[in-house]
Amino acid sequence: MSDPTSLPNFPPPADEHPLRGRVLDVLKDVGLDPNIDADGDVAFTIGEPAQQLFVRCQDGDFPVMRIFGQWMIGEQVPQDALTRLQRSNDFTLQLNLVKVGIANDNLVVTGEHVVTDGVDISTLFQITVNLIMEVVQMWHASFLPPEEQQALAEQAAAAQAAAEQAAVAQAGEDPGDAAGPLARQDGVEGDDEPRHRPQDQA
Repeated sequence: MSDPTSLPNFPPPADEHPLRGRVLDVLKDVGLDPNIDADGDVAFTIGEPAQQLFVRCQDGDFPVMRIFGQWMIGEQVPQDALTRLQRSNDFTLQLNLVKVGIANDNLVVTGEHVVTDGVDISTLFQITVNLIMEVVQMWHASFLPPEEQQALAEQAAAAQAAAEQAAVAQAGEDPGDAAGPLARQDGVEGDDEPRHRPQDQA
């Protein structure tokens, strides 16, 4: 008899968790290698160094796709909890699509969407992941001196311009990949363990 632990971990049928099945298909289409973890979330990694994020899928009349991740807070950030919470609140109030918070002394960034049958999950997923990664960098950079923030902004602008030029060049070869999946995958200071799972609201 085969050792059960050696058998492949096949995902459940798509009709058992309709939204999660759609999300798994999208992640594979953009070249990622998703897994379903013990909590039923879709886990995936991007970037170099690798950053781990998760997708929580809630089925129902209005299915919700929540993309989230957690990062250890960099050394340049003050230890004062109120300062961190206030800065997170400022970001949440200014941003669209994503929310920023602190949990167990870690930075948590989430993005949520209602995804009905006609919604383009691939586009939403890629936009949200890119935005989450940018917000993590922006949040940490906001605690740096102004001159260092300016230098980082110039580097980011140069990197974005290079990425756009590369996308245009690639479009001439393969229009279907012109945008490129998850264009901005720069690593950020921190780690992805332990992680906080934002609680679903009824």
